[in-house]
Amino acid sequence: MQDRKERKDRFDSLSGSPIARLYTKNDLKDWEAERDLGLPGEFPYTRGIYPTMYRGRLWTMRQFAGFGTAADTNARFKYLLEQGQTGLSVAFDMPTLMGLDSDDPRARGEVGYCGVAVASLEDMDRLFDGIPLDRVTTSMTINGPAAILFAMYLAVAKRREIPVDRLGGTLQNDILKEYIAQKEWLFPPEPHLRLITDTIAYCTSHVPKWHPVSISGYHIREAGSNALQELAFTLYDGLTYVEAAVKAGLAVDTFAPQLSFFFNVHNDFFEEIAKFRAARRLWAREMERRYHPKDPRSLQLRCHAQTAGCSLMAQQPMNNVVRTTLQALAAVLGGTQSLHTNSMDETLALPTQEAVTLALRTQQVIAHESEVPNTVDPLGGSYYVERLTNQLEEAARDYFRKLDEMGGMLKAIERGFPQREILNASQRYQREVEKKERVIVGVNEYVEPETHPIPILKIGPEVEASQIQRLAALRARRDSYKVAGTLQAVQEAAACAENLMPYLLDAVKAEATLGEMCAALREVFGTYKEPVVL
Repeated sequence: MQDRKERKDRFDSLSGSPIARLYTKNDLKDWEAERDLGLPGEFPYTRGIYPTMYRGRLWTMRQFAGFGTAADTNARFKYLLEQGQTGLSVAFDMPTLMGLDSDDPRARGEVGYCGVAVASLEDMDRLFDGIPLDRVTTSMTINGPAAILFAMYLAVAKRREIPVDRLGGTLQNDILKEYIAQKEWLFPPEPHLRLITDTIAYCTSHVPKWHPVSISGYHIREAGSNALQELAFTLYDGLTYVEAAVKAGLAVDTFAPQLSFFFNVHNDFFEEIAKFRAARRLWAREMERRYHPKDPRSLQLRCHAQTAGCSLMAQQPMNNVVRTTLQALAAVLGGTQSLHTNSMDETLALPTQEAVTLALRTQQVIAHESEVPNTVDPLGGSYYVERLTNQLEEAARDYFRKLDEMGGMLKAIERGFPQREILNASQRYQREVEKKERVIVGVNEYVEPETHPIPILKIGPEVEASQIQRLAALRARRDSYKVAGTLQAVQEAAACAENLMPYLLDAVKAEATLGEMCAALREVFGTYKEPVVL
């Protein structure tokens, strides 16, 4: 039978690796099933970190939510929990992410628009009003001022007489990827690393069920990286935090089991599945090689995943439902521990209630109707998936060697290395789209002359006005001398080697605001100017 001509001269993954027509056992010549695949729950954890995976417990369904005031977001939280969501995930607005109060002139026009505005303990209390903090896990996507927002969360629990050792959740608290990709830092790298090791140490002693850092590849991918760069830079960031904590005097087994990761899930279905598998194996092997932990949990990579926001298109937004479904399925087949599915309208605005419900239902259909969770790592042993897993691990190790030679991630960031790598990858992808070498349905092919508008969520100026009013009332009624005293104590602790968390907790309880605490720390820590990478 005559062979039909192939559609293209070359087929590549999204990371630029060539894809063969067929994969056979010859593509796995140096591969050993016992060494490289193993069993679920056993080193090197390629097939998953738990023996039963989803047969024992489904992944946590954690929809990212936050908009307007704390009361607005609280209502969305309660709605999602009623609809079957099993964990909370907080999106903060830009002023909060940048350590600014809602009444700061630099916050004007941004309050409540891209997330919820939280400037005080009062806001945090209202955000979680009526929610049982000891029975629902909470993830907070906050980095620069993460220690302060965490102190607010702990203070709310203490107000409600909930022991903090019963709190479960995750603090993103990953500042390295801010310098690499998202650009939401407050201080230079060294003081930020100190804040992170302080939160790690505090959680180790007081909040053992909490993940003090969620090492995030998500934003690295959103900035334009490919899957390989996301994998390599994220895991190396994680090793950098481990090294910082060990240098601060912490034994690796006291904190490593509390670390977690956060990955993006893009459109290249099999590459994304292989990325999760390679991440678990590479993390286990590198932790074993570099730190020799005795607790096997220190070798296990736990992760949250979110479908790719950068893959969503404003054109024909209903197509985003299909994209998100495929990405969510890849995350499940890859073995994630928790998952957020993007809403179809997120490229246009914050999601409406209807859109976020459909996104949650997507996870529930996969969980309860697809039968995919019934067996562990169903693609394990596939010639193609195992070859992809090997390729990603090997290529990530090449990045590790380069970063080691540069003196580590901080030195690499100073030289602009990861920033340039991501820039080059994003430009390559954009060129492929513009040349139609990569088809984006509804964008460069199958374009419709008219789009049908869909309802979107709108945030009005009344949110900012109400926030400013509440902050003015707070400042009028609190003990200003007590606030000043706690802020001075924060600065004194920042200037020496004391753990900052107890001092931040005192300032929060005295009703110091987010902006006031960040300003106090900035006077001690200074500011940061990023290198030019173009």
